Order: sequence, then structure tokens, then C-alpha cells
Amino acid sequence: MLLASFFGLVMGLVLGLTGAGGGILAVPALVLGLGLSMTQAAPVALFAVGSAAAIGAVDGLRHGLVRYRAALLIALLGAVFAPVGIYFAHQLPEKILKVLFSLLMIMVAWRMLRPEKLDDGPSDHGHANWGQKNCMLDQQTGRFSWTAKCTATLAALGAVTGVVSGLLGVGGGFLIVPAFKQLTDVQMRGIVATSLMVISLISIIGVIGAFHAGVRIDGLGVSFIVASIVGMILGRKLCARMPARGLQIGFASICVVVAAYMLFRALA
Repeated sequence: MLLASFFGLVMGLVLGLTGAGGGILAVPALVLGLGLSMTQAAPVALFAVGSAAAIGAVDGLRHGLVRYRAALLIALLGAVFAPVGIYFAHQLPEKILKVLFSLLMIMVAWRMLRPEKLDDGPSDHGHANWGQKNCMLDQQTGRFSWTAKCTATLAALGAVTGVVSGLLGVGGGFLIVPAFKQLTDVQMRGIVATSLMVISLISIIGVIGAFHAGVRIDGLGVSFIVASIVGMILGRKLCARMPARGLQIGFASICVVVAAYMLFRALA
């Protein structure tokens, strides 16, 4: 129980310091640290990540940053397709799931190590010319113009996120954030707030789906979840005092090491 609380606290601290993507460490902590199987770890990880994301989403809603219609559409499609991921998670061998998760961690680390051009500004509106992106904000209302192209784009994003969430027990922030940057003209602070809302909704749906499939969260899982929420709150308070680039490099390095070890264990 103490070990579960320790791992949960560390995971939550990393999550709070680095953002939604930090939740990808939850599954390795449960599998490698506590000896759970991938299918047992997935709902615990989703619950922990979803709880942490919900706190960030509420804060984003308070400040009017969440594109809630887009978040609801993505989450709705995620709800439809998450059971597909859960089904395959129960059909695939444990070794294959561990290999897939290791490759996913390496991809996330690679993305975090790439230097990104930040687009800061007082407005949550992007600066792309009309038609450049699949989903564009109306400069008069500040809301998305819901064209067929925009609706189809967000629906497809929701479907992919739902499958990956159900399959590997991750919230999907590593997919949603870059997709929103590429496909919409929403500023970064709006993207993060919207992503957190989607993650919290899809995580809840994934947990319900896992329960329906017969997976249960025991005392160790509950200890991990509670400790992760405490760690996340501490991490959010500390993150303003830490250099953002240093946190990204540190987190990416941890991902590479954990992924390599997980891959070695899976193939051994």
C-alpha cells in the first residue's frame, strides 16, 4: 500500500509539473512497480489521469478557455470507440500491449524533445488566415465555425483518441494537443484547457468500460489514485518555479528509460 502511494505521488507530481502527458507514466508505474497486468493497470491509470485532468478542466472552464462543444464532440466519439480499444486490450497478448506502450512512450519523448515555437498572446484566437486550418475560430464570436470539414476532423480525432485510450489506458492528451495545434487556430492555453476536459471525460468513459468488462480496482489502485491527485496538486504549485524546457527534457528522458526497460521486459 505504501509503495502504491509512493508511485502515485511521484506520478501525480510529474503530471502536475509537465502537463497532461505526464499521465503516460501511470501504466509503467503500475505494471513495473506494482506488478499489475496491462489490463488491470489501464483503468487505475485512467482514473488517476482523469481525476487530475478534471481539476485542470474546471480551472479552464472558470477562465472561459475550454472549447466545450469541441471537447464534448471528441469525448462523445471517444466514448463510442473506447470499448473497441478495451476489446482489443483483452484479446491481445500482454507482451504485445507492453511493446505498443513502450513505442508510444518513445513517440511522446521524441515529441517533447523537439523544440517548439510558442505562440503566446493575450487573445485565445489564433492568427492563421481563413481556410488554412480544418477548424477556424470566428473572429467576431470567438467560437468555432462548425463546417462539415471541422466536424468530421474533430469526430475523427475523438475516434482515434477513444481507441488508444481503451487499448493502452492513457488519456490521449499526447494526441489531442498536437492535433489541435495542427488542425485549428486556437491558442495554446485554449488547447491545453480543452484537452484536459476531453481527457477527463474519456478517462471516465474508459473506466466505466473497463468495469463493464469485469476489471476491478483494489485497495492498491485506490491508494495510487488518491496519492496521484495529491502529487498533481503539489506539482501544479511547483511548476511555476521550474524551467519549462528543463522539465520537458527531464520527463522525456524518464520516458525513454522506462520505455526501454519495459520493452526489454516484454521481449525477454
